[in-house]
Amino acid sequence: MTTRSDFKTIVRARMARTGENYTTARAALELDREAARIAHERLIRPHVEGAGEHLRLLRIPARRRPRFAVLLELLARFVPGETYTETQVNAILRPVHDDVAYLRRELIDYRLLERDALGTYWVAPRPPVRDGNEAQETGDWERI
Repeated sequence: MTTRSDFKTIVRARMARTGENYTTARAALELDREAARIAHERLIRPHVEGAGEHLRLLRIPARRRPRFAVLLELLARFVPGETYTETQVNAILRPVHDDVAYLRRELIDYRLLERDALGTYWVAPRPPVRDGNEAQETGDWERI
């Protein structure tokens, strides 16, 4: 079973678009999820050690696609709907890599985190619309 609460809605949308029955649409989406997960892990593997809470960034990837994949891993450390001060964001990112300012800026630049003028941070409520080069760099894992 999936952890995404809207998965059934996604399956039904695919059914309406393709005419597939529920089982076929769900199986196709599960295959897409698995392929995206494998591609995501392949991108981050050379740049990290450990996993989950023990993930440590060995180096910040120079190429955008692997860098974005790493940022998605970091995003999992933030709780949607909660707000964070800059100090709290730094405390969450510091165990991963010492250059917390760079990681924080990248999370903002890729619109994964949002920030107001007072320095309050939160997870973007919806993935941003990406087009052109940015859409190619981000891959499928963000949508899933």
